[in-house]
Amino acid sequence: MQTITTIGLDIAKSVFQVHGVDAGGQVIVRRQLKRRYVLTFFQKLSPCLVGIEPAVRRTIGRANCRHWVTPCG
Repeated sequence: MQTITTIGLDIAKSVFQVHGVDAGGQVIVRRQLKRRYVLTFFQKLSPCLVGIEPAVRRTIGRANCRHWVTPCG
């Protein structure tokens, strides 16, 4: 199995959308996860970069979303 290096996670109330790619950008996983399965999913992965898109975007608009971003590292 190819190694997932980057995950995009769109969070919502009960169903999350997961998009994982390898170092070359090839899609390895694209699926929906119910909230109760998210921890189990990530426990099975090697450490990787995770980008999270908050559900708040839908209510405040994409243009204002950058005010909610907190840089890490």
